[in-house]
Amino acid sequence: MKSKISFVCQECGYESSQWLGKCPECGVWNSLREIHMPKVLSTPVSLGSQASRTFASSAPKRLEDIKIEDKHRIKTCFSEFDAVLGGGIVKGSVILLAGDPGVGKSTLLLKIVQETESKSIYISAEESQEQIKLRAKRIYKNIKNNNLLILSSTNTDVATFTIAKEKPSLVIIDSIQTMESENVSGLSGSVPQVRYAASQFIKIAKTLNISIIIVGHVTKEGMVAGPMVLSHMVDTVLFLEGEKFTKTRILRSFKNRFGSVDEVGVFTMEEAGIEQIKNPQHLFLTKNASKNSFGSVLVVTIEGTRAFLVETQALVVASRMPLPRRVASGIDYRKLELLLAVIQKHCNIPIGTMDVFVNVAGGLKLSDPATDLGICLAIFSSFKNISLSNTVAISEVGLLGELREVQSLDKRIREAKKLGFKKIISYENYKTINEVIRSLGKD
Repeated sequence: MKSKISFVCQECGYESSQWLGKCPECGVWNSLREIHMPKVLSTPVSLGSQASRTFASSAPKRLEDIKIEDKHRIKTCFSEFDAVLGGGIVKGSVILLAGDPGVGKSTLLLKIVQETESKSIYISAEESQEQIKLRAKRIYKNIKNNNLLILSSTNTDVATFTIAKEKPSLVIIDSIQTMESENVSGLSGSVPQVRYAASQFIKIAKTLNISIIIVGHVTKEGMVAGPMVLSHMVDTVLFLEGEKFTKTRILRSFKNRFGSVDEVGVFTMEEAGIEQIKNPQHLFLTKNASKNSFGSVLVVTIEGTRAFLVETQALVVASRMPLPRRVASGIDYRKLELLLAVIQKHCNIPIGTMDVFVNVAGGLKLSDPATDLGICLAIFSSFKNISLSNTVAISEVGLLGELREVQSLDKRIREAKKLGFKKIISYENYKTINEVIRSLGKD
């Protein structure tokens, strides 16, 4: 059988019949590499007896004749992790966990496989067995687990052979970009190697009904490194987010064939390892805040299906520079510029000559439009030296200064009242941001 030559981009997986200096898909120069691919036979192949039986067993069925069986799920030691997956790890599923370097992916997975009662294998292509044990001893007090096996190997075929031999319930691959095989050309992390490793792990997971969690690296843009087909091949794609200098970690689901993608898990990175936070409110609220603290307003953001109360802080000071500074931490800088323009235009607040600094407590990143009003009021509070520390603001602010409707208002209000906050400002009470500012000025 002859093989055909194809040129594959090492960045995005784009295929071309001829070499190109620049990839048309991702725009990277000199990224196409020559790959020899087996040529597919054009003549039809007759089905043997075994193939005929396989075809008969996979014959199409009517929708009403298809029987649905409840998927068996593996419960982990983290209820937050299980909730993001829809109730636990489905047997035979393949999960891709991605995140920035040092965010805690390996620590989270090592904790999961260590605490599981069923047989598990942790396959590390980046650390030796001794390094994994030293990290486990440093993080966890009790590392005795007779059901946990550690394998240090970068060979994809060795890893799949070990999985088939041991037949565990849960397997961790850390990470797929470092796995390689002699059966495929290219270095580890290249498109052919990543595709081959992913297809092998998915095949053995579906065949032996073994759950596999694959760790993936991310690019500087925050996307999963390697071919985009990797995200399409797996059943679930999870992202662990968080800044290196904050303890807060947010686990999000961007794809889930066995559940919804509306849940998020909140974790914190401590000296004793990663821990889940079932009540994340204390992470995002300042304890024992002074009643005379200026520039602090509470907002309610929706993460998945959960409502979080978060403190937004603002500092407004006179600027000595020709171009005043605008510093945003936790919100988009362009969002801050937009809200400042609205305040200056519709509320007649001379903010153009002031330095403005905005921060979100707890290291959380806010993109919810319902937090617009809270950011505006925090800036107003700092500018006028008016205390709004126990005020909860819920509304989107438009360019015309109007307060716009947001989703799940009732859920946000219930969460605020549950924590004892009674002063809630929303679009139900006021129509414009100017009305809110004038009422607070009178108070």
